[in-house]
Amino acid sequence: MNKQLLIFLCFLCCGTMNAAGVYDVRNFGAKGDGRTLDSPAINAAIEAAVKDGGGQVLVPAGTYLCGSIRLKSNIDLHLSAGCTILAAPAKMGAYDPSESFGGFPEYQDGGHTYFHNSLIWAEGQTNVSITGHGMIDGKGLTKKDTESAGIVQGGSIGTGDKAIALKLCRQVTIRDITIYRGGHFGIIMTGCDLSTIDNVTIDTNRDGFDIDCCKYMTITNCKINTPSDDALVLKSSYALKKAVPCEHIAISNCNITGYQCGTLLDGTYVPEPVNWVCGRFKLGTESNGGYRNISLTNCTFAYSSGLAFEEVDQGKMENIVVNNITMSHVHHYPIYITTGCRNRGPKEVTQPSSARDIQISNVIADDCDSLCSIIVTGMKDEPIRNVWLSNIRLYFKGGGAKDLVNKDYREQGTNYPEPKFAGWTPAYGLYARHVEGLHVRDVTFRYERPDYRPAIVLDDVRDVTLHDIDAPTEPGIEQVVTFGEHESVESRE
Repeated sequence: MNKQLLIFLCFLCCGTMNAAGVYDVRNFGAKGDGRTLDSPAINAAIEAAVKDGGGQVLVPAGTYLCGSIRLKSNIDLHLSAGCTILAAPAKMGAYDPSESFGGFPEYQDGGHTYFHNSLIWAEGQTNVSITGHGMIDGKGLTKKDTESAGIVQGGSIGTGDKAIALKLCRQVTIRDITIYRGGHFGIIMTGCDLSTIDNVTIDTNRDGFDIDCCKYMTITNCKINTPSDDALVLKSSYALKKAVPCEHIAISNCNITGYQCGTLLDGTYVPEPVNWVCGRFKLGTESNGGYRNISLTNCTFAYSSGLAFEEVDQGKMENIVVNNITMSHVHHYPIYITTGCRNRGPKEVTQPSSARDIQISNVIADDCDSLCSIIVTGMKDEPIRNVWLSNIRLYFKGGGAKDLVNKDYREQGTNYPEPKFAGWTPAYGLYARHVEGLHVRDVTFRYERPDYRPAIVLDDVRDVTLHDIDAPTEPGIEQVVTFGEHESVESRE
């Protein structure tokens, strides 16, 4: 037997050896029996791969009870089909403590501020990925926001609250995995650039994706079920201790739902009773840095809220394009665009929140809650500018009262920007206030029960064009009602 063949046979037979570039966690002591704490072994495999310049850390089929897993540069954490990373209970103390925020004031909650107390986390790493057809089950994670300067209020250091948390990373790929019960956030990425999220399924009891202060990212082909909170959220918080925009984000071919947690995965698809919010695609509410160059296309929504674009913390929201959206069983509102002056940030910042150049087209929604029409509301001294709504078909439940047309609808101001708290809108189809440049074309509104509100109410709206509006009203009710001065409304059937 020649020397080369002998070395090869020894390589195959030795349980501690790894194929070139592949680091099997079982060779580092992981059991995969659901009882042994396997995160130390997985972290040892990661460190070994890092020492060799990087590679794939392979997690084979099995159930791996884990606390914090620390992802590093040039590592692909590959969750094989049949693999489950099971979040350990808090009593095991298996999670890393929250890092210090350095004494800087927090203008966002702890879930957006602290990252190390997570099931899988990385900070300042490059070329990292989490791939494979395995599952992350966050059974042992908390969905509460309880972090404060490294201490869990009411608990002990070591409680985990997020499934995947990545901060200041570049060239990130997350592909093909499933997350069940993701804690406070299934995935949070803050200050990450050049990232790809593809074919990820999340069925969780709070937020699905939170993309904060990120740029140059694509999110495609994902299924996100969030009955108790937001599904896919772009944010621009102060978590990086400065205002950073969320920009150049392209999202396509995703499904957003609000079924009971777990019923997307098991295929029973049980609708959840309407929460204060569920499902939806949102910009905000954390919005210090603003949003720029955002595209959402070819997505479906079911048993969820719709689109929410909220700029309330002195950032700029601009160049937003939404196209080809279908919705069924819409909770509270189908489309919501607002600015406000919550201004949760440094007092030295004096610029007002602003929004401009937002285009939404080719939207069909049925069984819409009649609480809210389409809402476009700016601020009196800083109107929303240039909004285009075209080729939209909305079917509402109806039931609005006649006197709602004169309702003193709540100014956004410093309030939390959620339409539920403002109550019924004065119009059943479209309500706009403090807007400069509103262009509506080829829009159809319908209702099931009689609705005695106008189809459209415009309050302090200038430079308006309404073309091809198909919106019935009850006898004696005007289709379009305007309030305020200096409106210029061009209407064509």
